[in-house]
Amino acid sequence: MPIELKTFDTRRQGSREGAEVRHLDPHQAPYYLPIGDEVAIFEAAYKARLPVLLKGPTGCGKTRFVEHMAHHLSALPDGPKELITVACHEDLTGSDLVGRYLITADETVWVDGPLTQAVRRGAICYLDEIVEARKDTTVLIHPLSDHRRILPIEKRGETLEAHVGFLLVISYNPGYQSIQKNLKHSTRQRFVTIEFNYPPAEKEVEIISHESGVDRDMAYQLALLGEKVRNLKASGLEEGVSTRLLIYAGELIRQGIAPRRAATVAVTWSLTDELDSKRAIDEVVKAIMPE
Repeated sequence: MPIELKTFDTRRQGSREGAEVRHLDPHQAPYYLPIGDEVAIFEAAYKARLPVLLKGPTGCGKTRFVEHMAHHLSALPDGPKELITVACHEDLTGSDLVGRYLITADETVWVDGPLTQAVRRGAICYLDEIVEARKDTTVLIHPLSDHRRILPIEKRGETLEAHVGFLLVISYNPGYQSIQKNLKHSTRQRFVTIEFNYPPAEKEVEIISHESGVDRDMAYQLALLGEKVRNLKASGLEEGVSTRLLIYAGELIRQGIAPRRAATVAVTWSLTDELDSKRAIDEVVKAIMPE
């Protein structure tokens, strides 16, 4: 029986590779509070079709920023119409991103991976925590992230030229890097890089209040808690508390959980299992958060 080649839309088949596809609408952009000039830089990079690397600690707003910018840029005449996000992990292979042949009941079909879909359709493809993926994934994005903007599909003997609306965005957390999990210089130097960190106190108060629904006084206490806990990194805490966790604590408080208890379950217990670190965070929680 001859082999039939068919390109399937994987959106109809679930998220086997962990990809999430969002249709974009400039009027549906999620909330994002700019900290510096990152919005202008990302928009300029998109207009110049320069790939973007986002780096910063966990929960500081990288993913929200990409979602916000994707919706915002969809208003451009040649802007993206979709955002395809892939949460990278240690088992993610190049085939997971590009695609593979599958045997069905009576035919062999080709199924595009999320990266190939983005290249064909002019979407923004966001590879979150790229260093978690296997090394062959970074090799295959090299021709997409320089002047060529092409994606070789070796299994089909095909080379795709990227749609005009396509943009590649990757992210990683520098604090998690090691010899085994490091972004090579040959990859980093293909990207415009935007650095993220936790927002300054006054803006973090605004973010916490907006996202969780607590009043500004409580948001201020949560932001102060975040600042004090982050200072504990000098005492051995592996990573500071993310803005995301502070928002979670605020959401619990808004649902009626006592502030101190909310901070304990959303911050202390989420950050560490190490007893000395938990005691240190608990002391900060008790000093700042009311019962």
